[in-house]
Amino acid sequence: MNRVRWYIAGLLFLSSVINYVDRQVLSVVAPVLTKELHISPVGYANILQAFLIPYTLMYIGSGFLVDRWGARKSLAIFMVWWSTANMLHGFARGALSLAFFRGLLGIGEPGNFMAGFRAISEWYPPKEKAFVNGLLNGGAAAGAIVAPPLVAWLSIRYGWRMAFVGTGALGFLWLIAWLWIVPRQAPADVVSTAHREPWLKLLGLRDTWSLLLPRFVSDPVWWFYLLWLPKYLADQRGFTMREIGLLAWMPYLAADLGAVAGGMFTGWLVKRGTPVVRARAMGMWPFTLVMPLSVLIPAASTEVALGIICVVAFAHMAWKTNLQTVTNDIFPLPVVGSVSGIIAFGSGLGGSLFTSLTGWVVQHISYDAIFYVMGFLHPAAYLIFRALQPCAKMREGKS
Repeated sequence: MNRVRWYIAGLLFLSSVINYVDRQVLSVVAPVLTKELHISPVGYANILQAFLIPYTLMYIGSGFLVDRWGARKSLAIFMVWWSTANMLHGFARGALSLAFFRGLLGIGEPGNFMAGFRAISEWYPPKEKAFVNGLLNGGAAAGAIVAPPLVAWLSIRYGWRMAFVGTGALGFLWLIAWLWIVPRQAPADVVSTAHREPWLKLLGLRDTWSLLLPRFVSDPVWWFYLLWLPKYLADQRGFTMREIGLLAWMPYLAADLGAVAGGMFTGWLVKRGTPVVRARAMGMWPFTLVMPLSVLIPAASTEVALGIICVVAFAHMAWKTNLQTVTNDIFPLPVVGSVSGIIAFGSGLGGSLFTSLTGWVVQHISYDAIFYVMGFLHPAAYLIFRALQPCAKMREGKS
């Protein structure tokens, strides 16, 4: 069973890789696609919203489905849904059909992380939860690393439509391994479903808001780098599709390393006897101090700007991994999926609002203002977290 647990960790990593590859295809081909379909920056932002709105709403829905179905069944269903939706993008004939397929993708993709959080609570003890959460987040960043060169190559060789079809097919290969390796019942499945709580009661908890509000404030930084970075590099820095494929993966590699490093650091603190929530806060603080470097990006050369973006991406994902793991630390298994969905709703809502703001600012002002704002989002989010989870209450976590 110990070996199976690490096979599951590997599959959770790969599911996040596929999830983010599928999500990133549009942003990588955006410079070509928007020209071919005559889509303006505001129009592009609206297409992104067609993904983000159902994505945000389905965080709550998928969280409750995960608590009802368990990690194994729910992740298999979500993988089939979003992989099929991604392949359908290749048949888009205009902005409207593209937005429709984008909405279908948004319905399915949140389930990856809700099921992943549930699997972490089902299979792993507290000292390993942050590391596996780091793998889950690291898979997301790894998918963002793989996407630019893979999608650029598919697009250059076969056209942007086949880039959607080819990447969407990866999920069906993963599905075979998931259903074959993961047992139908996890060790923690014996927990009674009688402890489940209605979402309105969960929403009324201080602990829930201590995680939801920081995600709402800080996650727009990741959404910007995920959805706008290739377009920024093309519009503002003059990158070609080939150059995007060669270089745009670098910030996502940095984010991948940050996710794993952040989880390992607080896992080490927990092993040394630090209370788990206190350890997560200690792991977030140094990365909070790094994030204001974003304000230097507009005035920097392309090489220096890309380097700063890499540092910021590393810090963000290390920060996020530890904040995210607090959910597993303080909430019992029967409600982990539901609470994770509510908290992630805050992330999606912040990302959706910031994406709309970004489209307007880019079209009417410039990218510079966006970087100035992003420099101070994490310090604000950290202050919110500490206010709602004060040091005196950073108690021992639950297994």
